[in-house]
Amino acid sequence: MASSSRHSTHPTLLLRRHYPNFCALAPLRPTRQLVRLPEQQQDAAPCRVDHDPSPSEPTTTAASPVPPPAGALRVGIVGFGNFGQFIAGGIQRQGHAVLATSRSDYSGYCARRGIRFFATADELCEAAPDVLLVCSSILSTEAVVRAIPFRKLRPGTLVADVLSVKQFPRNLLLEILPPGFGIVCTHPMFGPESGKHGWSGLPFVYDKVRVAKEGDQAVKCEQFLSIFERERCRMVEMSCEEHDRYAAGSQFITHTIGRILSQLNLESTPINTKGYETLLQLTKNTISDSFDLYYGLFMYNIDNLDKAFEKVKQMLYGRLHNVLRKQIVERVPIP
Repeated sequence: MASSSRHSTHPTLLLRRHYPNFCALAPLRPTRQLVRLPEQQQDAAPCRVDHDPSPSEPTTTAASPVPPPAGALRVGIVGFGNFGQFIAGGIQRQGHAVLATSRSDYSGYCARRGIRFFATADELCEAAPDVLLVCSSILSTEAVVRAIPFRKLRPGTLVADVLSVKQFPRNLLLEILPPGFGIVCTHPMFGPESGKHGWSGLPFVYDKVRVAKEGDQAVKCEQFLSIFERERCRMVEMSCEEHDRYAAGSQFITHTIGRILSQLNLESTPINTKGYETLLQLTKNTISDSFDLYYGLFMYNIDNLDKAFEKVKQMLYGRLHNVLRKQIVERVPIP
């Protein structure tokens, strides 16, 4: 994190400064049309999932490494935890090369999967990836992005993120990146648990914040998005503002309910109803994500949550007041 007073603000204030009220809804834009694939690629099996037998590493999708074909992208992933590894599997399945760096040492994991691992972001940038994909947590993103030596990347490099909120990384990248760099903000609305059987039909939201209309950068952007198209994701082009309005009413509430249910230690029973099974699955899906993800969502939506609780409390207190009034006042004899 930068040492200036501007960036020493409390995390809550720092995160909120980029955000408007999330509760208002906005219409969806038309979804992106699926790119027509060459016949030899249409029969690919995007749903294949293998599991790493090593118990010491996070469970994730393991791609079968193949030599990238001519013209394939070189995607550099900054932050190679569970989600970064999960996304890397899809990138490799579509024949692109993956480069990675992270605070933890994943060199052994990467060596077994044909991925080049770099100890530092400096070394990764010197390898000149076509796309730099930031896969950090919401709360660590600013520190991570400010530490990336973008000057070592080729001019015009495409930079993308996969955060669950979108206006914050958009504003951050617009502030930090040189004017010639491309920016595409994305949110794969699935993860290692919900996408373990493949990505077909799962929503992938993206916003071409700053991408050249033509030339090499435009081509690289289309190649990058086509990774998710060819994995059969449901492509949704949506502005960062629209995404955050919808996410406040869907993703945050889903994670909040799942986290609360996880504290009840719910178990399957011989007489499960369909509704109860849905709650069990919701709990499983949400707790499989990192708590940092939920904490970041919570920080962005705490004001709306407080307002909702306050309204419910007023409704409960109002009803309680009427009950007490009826019990006390109506029992007083009329003189």
